[in-house]
Amino acid sequence: MSKKARQRISYVLEHPNSSPGGHRLGVNGLAIDQTNSILYSGGRDGVLCAWDLNRDLVAPQTFHSAVIDETISANTSKRATTFRVQTQAHTHWVNDITLAEKHTAVVSASSDLTVKLWRPLAETTTDPVTIGQHADYVKCVATPTEDTNWVASGGLDRKINFWDLAGGGKILEIDARGEEVAEKGSIYAMGVTHNVVANGGPESTVRLWDPKSGKRITKFVGHTDMIRSILISANSDLIMSASSDQTVKVWSVTAGRCMHTLTMHDSSVWALFSEDPSLHTFYSADRSGLVVKTDVRGTNGEFDNGLSLAVAQENDGVTRVVAWGDSIWTSTSRASINRWKNVDSSDHTQLPEAFRAHRASLATIRSRDGSLASTVVPESPYKPRHKRNISEKSILRISNTAPLPFTLGSGNVDENSVSPGSQVPEPTFNMVDLPEPIQHEPEETIAGQFGLVKHRLLNDRRRVLTLDTAGEVLLWDLIQCRPIKEFGKHHLEAIVPQVNTKEAVAPWCSIDTSSGNLAVVLEPYNCFDAEMYADELGSLENTEFREDQRINLGKWVLRYLFANLIDEEIRRDEAFRHKLNEEVIKKTTGGRMLPPLAISIPGPAGWQFSEPSSSATPKATGMNYPPMTPGMAIGLATPGSPMAPFLEGGFTTPLSPLEKRISQVSRPSQEREDYFADAIQTPGLDQSNRLAQTPAAEVPPTPGPDQPAKTPGADTNGKEKEKDAKDKEKDGGKTPSTPFGGMKKFRMAGFSMKLGRSASTPQAEKPAALDEKAEESESNGSQHEKEFDDNLGGVIQKIRAEYEKQLVDNPGQIVETKITPSLPNDTPVLKLPPGTKVIIQEETSGGSAEVYRGTVGSVGTDADEIEQKGPKWLGECLLQNVLPVKDAVKVSFVLFPYKGELPELAVAADGNNRLNANRMLRVKKILGYVAERIDQEWKEEVERAEGDEGEGMVREGVMRPEEYLELWCNEQMLPNKMTLATLRTHVWRGGNDIVLYYRANGKKEIRLVEQVVEVKEEKEEGGKKSEEAVTPGV
Repeated sequence: MSKKARQRISYVLEHPNSSPGGHRLGVNGLAIDQTNSILYSGGRDGVLCAWDLNRDLVAPQTFHSAVIDETISANTSKRATTFRVQTQAHTHWVNDITLAEKHTAVVSASSDLTVKLWRPLAETTTDPVTIGQHADYVKCVATPTEDTNWVASGGLDRKINFWDLAGGGKILEIDARGEEVAEKGSIYAMGVTHNVVANGGPESTVRLWDPKSGKRITKFVGHTDMIRSILISANSDLIMSASSDQTVKVWSVTAGRCMHTLTMHDSSVWALFSEDPSLHTFYSADRSGLVVKTDVRGTNGEFDNGLSLAVAQENDGVTRVVAWGDSIWTSTSRASINRWKNVDSSDHTQLPEAFRAHRASLATIRSRDGSLASTVVPESPYKPRHKRNISEKSILRISNTAPLPFTLGSGNVDENSVSPGSQVPEPTFNMVDLPEPIQHEPEETIAGQFGLVKHRLLNDRRRVLTLDTAGEVLLWDLIQCRPIKEFGKHHLEAIVPQVNTKEAVAPWCSIDTSSGNLAVVLEPYNCFDAEMYADELGSLENTEFREDQRINLGKWVLRYLFANLIDEEIRRDEAFRHKLNEEVIKKTTGGRMLPPLAISIPGPAGWQFSEPSSSATPKATGMNYPPMTPGMAIGLATPGSPMAPFLEGGFTTPLSPLEKRISQVSRPSQEREDYFADAIQTPGLDQSNRLAQTPAAEVPPTPGPDQPAKTPGADTNGKEKEKDAKDKEKDGGKTPSTPFGGMKKFRMAGFSMKLGRSASTPQAEKPAALDEKAEESESNGSQHEKEFDDNLGGVIQKIRAEYEKQLVDNPGQIVETKITPSLPNDTPVLKLPPGTKVIIQEETSGGSAEVYRGTVGSVGTDADEIEQKGPKWLGECLLQNVLPVKDAVKVSFVLFPYKGELPELAVAADGNNRLNANRMLRVKKILGYVAERIDQEWKEEVERAEGDEGEGMVREGVMRPEEYLELWCNEQMLPNKMTLATLRTHVWRGGNDIVLYYRANGKKEIRLVEQVVEVKEEKEEGGKKSEEAVTPGV
């Protein structure tokens, strides 16, 4: 079946003291429900808020009356707006909102590509539901009337989509791509009626479409910059468009041309709003923060004779403006919303004498023409308590051809000051250059909260510094999902040196604060790349770790983000297996029913549980690890990659896909992997055959005639590898010699010589025909395999299919669980805040679309939805402890004695002394490698510890190499716990091989060993001896 698009996991960290009641970032959308006196807002934090305006819902103002009843105003303006309810509707900016279904539904458009419907007045609280999705950011949304059953949205994907409000999906799609440049067809503004749809954007063209057929009607060309906002009259004949070219144009659909160009703004016009169906009274706001009210009623269509007033001045560019009754609300890039007192623009307005005379003359002319009856401004049922005097500086010139306003110029003089006989200069008329807003301070500010605007990921990639809109600096722990320290108001960069560490950790996550919250994004290609040593975690109760054990950060946090999901899947798995095992029990007990079976949580070979398994998430206090020497605890693997169990009847192993290539062991020495235990790389591509996830109760495959029997723990003691190496030697392969050695079993894990210039003879490759047969056999056997869904549920389907197959192959055997999540000594227990949001997103051409949203506390109850929408790689990680296959990153270096104080290490026959190891290798391991080759006492102690009586432990009192040896680089002594990655990044700071120097610190007298080239021969079965060569590495 076809694979799904790449999916990623995000989780959002919230401050424990945060509470609902406002936006964290700027507000992009405003809408008013006059029926219920509610103001709705949508912000850049992805939140939708509802605010009670506490207005008297009596004698509402008509659309045609702009006269403000100041008696009511005096009462209502004193009532503060109160918070009602909010919801985290989106994961990205909300760009626009509109009301639908008689103001009972709020529809929002977001940069998370979705269009969502929220019903805040419903009796039962419900989360917003997605009714549509674009391929790119959704910039605008509109509906023609409050009782329409559809809504239109436009976005950067150059599409106008009509969506069914009842959840019926897409009704109509209009392709609005640009004619000359397709990308310029992006939609930033849109207006909708039942007869016409208008849109605009970077193309600077207003395009009209038929909402019934989706066909284009016409286009209006005239703007010279991006179109930001569009209004359409109720009769669909008049269209207004606001543009970044600082103009508002009025278009006539009937005439098919621009009727007026309004120039009352001196900055980019960002917002338009009107309650008037004829658009004769409207509000506009620009980038400079100026809010303008324009009234052209009574002008008989002559907009030049209208009145334009500078009502208010915001501190930032105004993104939205709405008005109702005696108030105007504005939103900006700040989290707060301001309410301003509306201004009367009717005949009651106290204008300067020149303006009153001009308006009176216009009324007289219209009266003579008989046009007054159709254009007169209706009287308001309320009389103002007092009249506001409007300064001439607050009156704007509505267009370049408008006769007003004008003022006396600087050439005017006082007639009394003119000397007798001199000529009085004529008055000059000049436009008002700098408007004086009627209001500089709002009546009320609906305060928002403080959102994050800046962040800095520290070097350990586990902690993040953030700066919010209040200037507060906070330190967060990405693993514990909570803030850990507050620094108060400071510059972010000033705090970084105080908390940063000298570390180099692989990138495993990305940080996003675009919504005002701290969101951590995990991508499948790198979320398992980073590790940390368990001894850096501090003290953890009831958890034991082996020395130098590493914790995978991505697996760790995912394990406990979805802990409730794992518990739920274990419970379901137990119920499923119980039904299967009932049939087995009936057959084996003659029909007697036994009590319900407890779930068994087997682990990989060598795991040992401290208590019987239970139906809950498995817990353990330790496990049987291979014998390890303290201070030398990277691993006891032999050179080359460890052998994996053979597949049934095949010659290939899970370590390699079924392709025509040689096995890992038969590669030439220069191609071999180093044998540093890699916690990132999981052997194999076939998850069902991976050694690390094989249940303890699983029956091993029966060995063939030429195949040695596989026993549990064979990889642990390394005997199977040695026997495989011997078998290969019998086939004619020879192993290269090494200048190092002297030990029978112990190998210093973490190194391998890079023998690109080595003269050693590579092993002979196996015949290609053998691989071809294996490939053909495997492909024939897989033709009838069942296909599983490419999601988390597919992992469960595969597990259950294996159960059923086991019943067919072994009818009398009890089915044991194959769900093996990681245990606490692999992923230490975390107690994450239950309200931490967990989001699953899917990659699209325009970004990432949300497919699931829940919390740490709700993922268990949402198991069905997560099974369907969660990615397959997440299921393998959570339920099978299987990570994607990825090669370890190596760092190359060379070792020299410091100023000749100690003997040099022996090198290969060709003089090559380059070493490489996993980037997480610590300095103390390198010192241990050096001590094995120059210190006779330490070498003997290692051999004793690795012997039958040593139990992998160094005796007390024996001084470890890091206690009497030092490692230097660039004249700096290196800390024992510093990794190669940190060393390269912060000390070496170069791209070539790192040059390291070792020296003694004088705390111990070193008894030197004789440097040898040949490794001591080990006795194999049958008493035969074979020469083994190992690379001069650990």
